[in-house]
Amino acid sequence: MAKIGINLSTGSLQKQEMIVGIDLGTTNSLIAIIHPESKKPVVLKEHDGTALVPSVIHFADSDGVIVGDKAKDFLVSDPSQTIFSAKRLMGKSYNDLYNHAKLFTYKIIDDGTESLVKVQVGERFYSPIELSSFILRELKSRAEHILKTPVNKAVITVPAYFNDSQRQATRDAGKLAGLDVLRIVNEPTAASLAYGLGMNREETKMVAVYDLGGGTFDISLLRISGGIFEVLSTNGDTYLGGDDFDRVIVDHWLALLGITSTKLNTSELQSFRLMAETAKKQLSTTDEFTGEIGIQRITLRREDLDKLLQPLVEKTIASCANAMLDAGLEVGEIDEVIMVGGSTRVPVVMEAVAKFFNRPVNDNLNPDEVVALGAAIQADILAGNNKDFLLLDITPLSLGIETMGGLMDVLVPRNSKIPSSASRQYTTQKDGQGSMRISVFQGERDLVKDNRRLAEFNLTGIPGMLAGFPKVEISFLINADGILVVKARELRSGVEQSVEVKPQYGLSDKDVEGMLTDSFSHAKQDMQVRALVEAQTEAKILLDTTENFLAKNKKLLTELEFSETDSAMTNLENLLQKGGKDEIQTAIEKLNDISRPYAERLMDQAIGAAMKGKNIGAKNQ
Repeated sequence: MAKIGINLSTGSLQKQEMIVGIDLGTTNSLIAIIHPESKKPVVLKEHDGTALVPSVIHFADSDGVIVGDKAKDFLVSDPSQTIFSAKRLMGKSYNDLYNHAKLFTYKIIDDGTESLVKVQVGERFYSPIELSSFILRELKSRAEHILKTPVNKAVITVPAYFNDSQRQATRDAGKLAGLDVLRIVNEPTAASLAYGLGMNREETKMVAVYDLGGGTFDISLLRISGGIFEVLSTNGDTYLGGDDFDRVIVDHWLALLGITSTKLNTSELQSFRLMAETAKKQLSTTDEFTGEIGIQRITLRREDLDKLLQPLVEKTIASCANAMLDAGLEVGEIDEVIMVGGSTRVPVVMEAVAKFFNRPVNDNLNPDEVVALGAAIQADILAGNNKDFLLLDITPLSLGIETMGGLMDVLVPRNSKIPSSASRQYTTQKDGQGSMRISVFQGERDLVKDNRRLAEFNLTGIPGMLAGFPKVEISFLINADGILVVKARELRSGVEQSVEVKPQYGLSDKDVEGMLTDSFSHAKQDMQVRALVEAQTEAKILLDTTENFLAKNKKLLTELEFSETDSAMTNLENLLQKGGKDEIQTAIEKLNDISRPYAERLMDQAIGAAMKGKNIGAKNQ
């Protein structure tokens, strides 16, 4: 007997399965659908009218996870256990975040490598994928509560500048939350859809999407023609947004009060930041703000706020100018300027953007909701309900290669449009390695043993170099006929090898459905296995590196340094066989903490000796 869901809020019949649109934001996230009766996109709201879910996660001592408004309360009272701006961490290494690490009140792990960043909370280590999955799971639960029907499929939006690893990380987060992510959509494309742009297939329009959220800013220029959205250029700043507006206000207040931020603890700083956020919002509609923090009375006038924000707003305008230059467009060629993100409500922002583009901006839709509304429209198109758009052929399952530890590294995610291409660089694992085996797989599981092998070949003739030096580019090209060509090329020498895989990949619809079902039923288990394998791989590389370092520099270490290092290495080696992911990660951190001081000392000595040698040489000339 088929189940039929009924929306208790509207009384309307629901399909058994609904595709939702999700705006996974840096500061706030929300979810939208096409209303079954009005056929218009609507944001899902609780009974109290709230639609925004703060992208904040709090880890309680009892191992509970709190997401949203309730988690936001802990930003002041328990900052080290409360994660915000997880989106900024997606697909990033610590080196990417080095200059901005002080902005985070929680511990980001510096492992001295280019591997993806990890966040430490107590004795647990979380990836940005896991953190984002908590937010997505909350959105899924909220949607099911409101709609009274299962929600398993979604379209999720990302910034246009997100690279392949960041997009894949977003897909993985969705899967871990129990969502089949049918499509990753650019946020400016979603915003344009929400404004009805692209619906008329006969018209061509140039659109500027100015997106200023809580943590990021980007400007995207699109050409929309025949229902096709083409991103001509994108520019911006991943560390400029409403949070920075708040920070400027806080600095202003502290200067007036004669207080330096270093004298305040994290909770006190958060109190000032939250008060600044309130002032900023109030001054969008009034001329003066007054508030109290403890015994301190603070005020701010609209004209003072405008002056404080002017330098930051000018930065966004400079990005607009750069985007126009990159796209080869003149201001007069822009047909629409769309405002996205809650921070665009600030009057000085609206005025600056209108002045730059020399035309009124379009802010008819709620700037907080516009991206989610567009995602819902895209979801409706994928569901086949909107016949005005023709969907291109898509890949039924993800395509990728096997990497160290038997992991699947996806190059072409499922539901990618055909024709499609993708490439990524890899390197050797051992010194003098002259060949590399390329194994191509299809499927949605994290371990290749659970996926389907499509092809395998060897790239030979790689010049003998130290591990990590060769640059091998693997590229996937799927042509219009669905034929997959995989190429491997060593960039320094030009050595190349390729293989062709026949179309359709020999799977029936039932096979595809079965593989997808398996991927979701095992999503949590797969993610745990992947995390363990990645920790083990990281540990093996660190042990090899440390062993080589000690062999060359043992005489330069103190007896205590060598003893502590040897003990930490033995502990890590033992954990490789029987330890869990967090235990291994903790042991890696301990070994890094021990070796970092003397490694830096020896590096400084080597640089000093080299500089001294140069000086002597100069004198002898």
